This record gives sequence, structure tokens and C-alpha cells, in this order.
Amino acid sequence: MLSASANKLSKLKEQAEEYAALIMEELDPDHLGYIEIYNLQMLLLEVPNENAKRGNTSVNLSQMISQKLAPTKIHNPVERWLQKTKFFVEDNWKRIWVLLLWLCILAGLFTWKFIQYRHRAIYHVMGYCVCMAKGAAETLKFNMALILLPVCRNTITWLRNKTKLGVAVPFDDNLNFHKVIAVAIAIGVGLHAGAHLTCDFPRLLHASNEEYVPLQQFFGHNKPPNYWWFVKGVEGVTGVIMVVFMAIAFILATPWFRRNKLNLPKPLKRLTGFNAFWYSHHLFVIVYVLLIVHGIYLYLSHKWYKKTTWMYLAVPMLLYGGERTLRAFRSGYKSVKLLKVAIYPGNVLSLHVSKPQGFKYKSGQYMFVNCPAVSSFEWHPFSITSAPGDDFLSVHIRTLGDWTRELKNVFSRVCEPPRSGKSGLLRADYMQGENNPSFPRLLIDGPYGAPAQDYRKYDVLLLVGLGIGATPFISIVKDIVNNMKLKDEESDQLENGSKHKKKTFNTNRAYFYWVTREQGSFEWFKGVMNEVAEIDDKGIIELHNYCTSVYEEGDARSALIAMLQTLNHAKHGVDIVSGTRVKTHFAKPNWRNVFKKVAVNHKDERVGVFYCGAPALTNELRQLALDFTRKTSTRFDFHKENF
Repeated sequence: MLSASANKLSKLKEQAEEYAALIMEELDPDHLGYIEIYNLQMLLLEVPNENAKRGNTSVNLSQMISQKLAPTKIHNPVERWLQKTKFFVEDNWKRIWVLLLWLCILAGLFTWKFIQYRHRAIYHVMGYCVCMAKGAAETLKFNMALILLPVCRNTITWLRNKTKLGVAVPFDDNLNFHKVIAVAIAIGVGLHAGAHLTCDFPRLLHASNEEYVPLQQFFGHNKPPNYWWFVKGVEGVTGVIMVVFMAIAFILATPWFRRNKLNLPKPLKRLTGFNAFWYSHHLFVIVYVLLIVHGIYLYLSHKWYKKTTWMYLAVPMLLYGGERTLRAFRSGYKSVKLLKVAIYPGNVLSLHVSKPQGFKYKSGQYMFVNCPAVSSFEWHPFSITSAPGDDFLSVHIRTLGDWTRELKNVFSRVCEPPRSGKSGLLRADYMQGENNPSFPRLLIDGPYGAPAQDYRKYDVLLLVGLGIGATPFISIVKDIVNNMKLKDEESDQLENGSKHKKKTFNTNRAYFYWVTREQGSFEWFKGVMNEVAEIDDKGIIELHNYCTSVYEEGDARSALIAMLQTLNHAKHGVDIVSGTRVKTHFAKPNWRNVFKKVAVNHKDERVGVFYCGAPALTNELRQLALDFTRKTSTRFDFHKENF
């Protein structure tokens, strides 16, 4: 009981008597009713010895890799800088060429407008300020058009699925590029508005009558009387409203506001969180309308073909508008039937729904979910946890915000404690021909592309999921299991003389590391773990569950837990921590050793490393992938999920 409490394993407390009986059975075979302290000590010491034996495989090769990975000192600063630059270019060449192309286009547009206004009459009154304002305006028009493309999810999914552009275009960085463009827009707005308000308008107001004569065609026969004349016009009003709306959307999209990182007073709490970000981003519908109006009522251009704002925006706006229309139509068409609802420990809601006709997806992809009973307007993305071969769709949703909390509450009302043999704290199943619960309506939209969908390109996979970040990889593991079944069927058919071949893929090894804080988390995917342990007799999938609330192996505080784990697994084939056939490790993995093990086992091979979880681990895994790629014959390609 004390050991279970120290390691935060509440389920072990409930079964304390059963495990005490297991120890007695092992150490008291003659049923004397007592055990010697000496026997218990020997049993406790056996566990670390077994772990030490398991760790001795491939020791020499492992030591050689460790020596190779020792940092080599380069004393010449120029050589050191060249090596770092070389590695940086090798790792980021896709991003580099896209950013360079984008920056060149911006520089070209800015220079073109700057030179154009340098040779116009207005320059003699407003000087370089008007050149700066118009150059910035041209980049703004381009960026306002371009920023829509990275969020055209259907288009990006189609491009990465149906074309070879992914070889040179970093589709995984679409949201990062969207953010970079947003920063460029903020800079452009600052330059454009700042140059007009602080320089151009004051200069025009202080111009002499002779200087003003060439400008009468733009501002009228009489010179503007005051500063307010500029602000109250269509150009001024639309400009000010756009700046205000863009500032609101930009600020509420920053991590501090979007992820509730600011400790604001209670009345201002509504300004933080995903809802504030979501609704404020829809202000851009108004911004784009005002931008087109602003571009029509230009002071210095009266000919229609010189008013180019609408020309920049036309195609991206039509594409984005088409995507939203398609999404609205498709989501309404793809209203789904709920098959199963389960609520698991750790505030996780599992939804199993019918698969709409024609809904084709790859493991690792995600879809948007909407529940009108919670909000008619909010759509949230979740990784699909079912495999493409399943006849249903499933998602696992952790309660992390207002929307997910309310979604869990809505479905809790139709759930009951599970019947014998069923998983979950609360559960509701759709049963054919029986009295079924009245499930809330659910809409889905998708599927959409994600980095993890490219796993089939690799013969070897290293999948790392933290907590609920395991969801995209559960689908991949299921798909590999289904692929193994297909290959077995195919070999049986070949033996029987049949030549019919089913489509399979070549992943021959997968390492799945699932790290979670709570013991109850293992309930989420208990069925998948057991299925893999049962079916995978060839050892294709290597599952590693880690419970970080338990003290590391070898620590006295977890020694009794480790002993019970070994006894129970040997006798019943079930792990006492996870409740599955997969043995659980304690504390956090040593990621360097994980990569070392994969490098030892797969020399001269390409390994796909896929990570989904908290950002804190991203840099460590990415750096390890780079280090082992550079200094061993194994190539590690790192991918991170982005939402």
C-alpha cells in the first residue's frame, strides 16, 4: 500500500490483497503462513539482475557508437562556423529555399514601388516617406493574399497526397509559414500606416501653394484644411478599422493569450483561450472587405488597372472561400452515427462513429469535429485513432479547455457505468434493435494531411507520444497490425495457388514509446496493446509504455512494484501498472539510449521519427535525430505534429 501510494498507483491499492497473496505463493510454497525477510530480500534483488542481463546486448557496438557521438572539437572558428552552416543547410534546405523565394518577391515588389514613386510629382512634396509607404503597401497586398494559402487545408492535403511536391516543399510547416507571413504583415502595416500618418500627411498640409498645384488631381482643387480630413475619409476610416481588427486578431493569436498563459483578472479571462483566438480570427472577413474598399479609394491612383489590391486577392480569396464552402457542404453531408462513447481516467473522451461513404484517410491524419449541442460554430481538430481498414472512425479527446470540457459533460449525460468486461469509467454503446441512448448530433470534416501520414515511406519507425499525443500513432500501430494480417493472408493464398495480391506496405519494424504521467491513461488504448502483443509473433512492433509517476527502476521506492510486476507478468502475462500484456517501464526514457538502440539494430537504414506531445521534448528529439544521422550510418528523419 505504501509503495503504491509513493508511486501514485491508485489501482494497485485496490488489489493489495491479491498481490500480497502472490508474494506469499512465491515465497511460501509450503503454506506455512509466513515468509522470511531473507527470502523477500533475495526476490527484490533478482529484478535488477534481470534488467542488467537484458541491457548487455550489443554492448561493444553500443560503446563504439557512444565514442563516435562524443563531440569532436574543432579549434578553428571558421571551420566550426562552416560545419554548423553546412549542417543547418542540410537540415533546413526546404524551408530555406521557400523563405528566400518569398523574401526575394517582397524585396522586388518593395523596390519596384519605391522607384516608381521616386519619379512621381508627389515625391517632391512627401519625399521618401511616400516611397516607403507605397513599397510597404505592395508587400502588404501580396502577403494578405499569400497568408490564406497555408490554411487551405484541403488543397495542401491534396498536394501532399497526389503530387510529388512534398519532396521539395515543407508542407508540415504550413502553420509556421502562416505565422511568419503574419509577422511580415504586422511590419508592413507599421511601415505603411506610420509613413502616412507621421510623415506624408503632415508634409502635404505644410506644402506651399506652388508645391500643391501638381497634387490637385489627387486631393482636389483646395488643399486639405487639417489632419482630420485624411482620417475621416473612406481611406482613413477603412485603414484605422483594419489596423484595430488586425491588432486584436494578432494579439489574441499569440501563445500567451491562445494557451491561457497570462494570469489576468477574472473579467478579462474571456480574452484568453482558444475561443478568443477562434472568434477574433474571423474578424479577417471584415478586414478583407475593407482592404478591397481601401484599395479602390486610393488617393494617388485613379485608373482602375492601377488599383491592384483586388487582383492580388482574387484567386486566394476564391480558393479559400471555395474551401470553406466545401467544408460546410461536406460536414453537413457527413453527419455521422455514434456507435460508442466512453469516458476514461485522465478526463479522456473516446468517440466511435460510423464511417461516411467515400471517407478515405491514412493513419496519422486528423479530422475536425463539431457538436452543435456545445457550439454550432466551433470546429476542433483531433487525430484519427482508428485504422483505415476499420469500419468505423474513432477519436480520443482530452479535456483541456472550455469546449472539450463541455463536450465531455454533454456525452456524460448519456453514459452509464460500464457492464462487466467493458472498459471506461462511463460508457454508452449503440446496440442494433435495442433501446439506445439519445446521443447528441456530431459532425465531422476531413480528413486532413499531417506529418505522421508519411510513415509508410520508412521501413523502420520510431514513434514517440506523450500523454494524449499517442493518438496519431495508435492508428499507425493498428494499420501495421492490419498490414501484418494481410501479408499472412497473402502468403496463405500463394500457398494455395491464388495469385490475387492485396496492397501492403514495407514497414518491417516499429518502436512505439508512449510516455504518460498517470496509470489510468493506459486504459485508453488497452485493447490495441493487447492485440499487438497477441498477434505480433514476429516482433515487428516493439511497444514501450512509460509511467513517469513511478520512481525509476533500481530506486528503493519502486523496488516492491518492480518485483510484483515481474511475478504477475510471469504468472498471468499481465502488467500490474498498465493492465495490459505490455510491460511498463518506470520514470522517463533515456532518449539517447533509445536512439542508440535503433542505430545499433538498423545500420544503413532510414528511420522515420514521429513525435506528438508537449513542445519541451521537441528540440531534444530533433537534436538526437541530427546527431545520430551525422555520426552513424543510420539516417533519422524527424517529424513533429502541428495543430
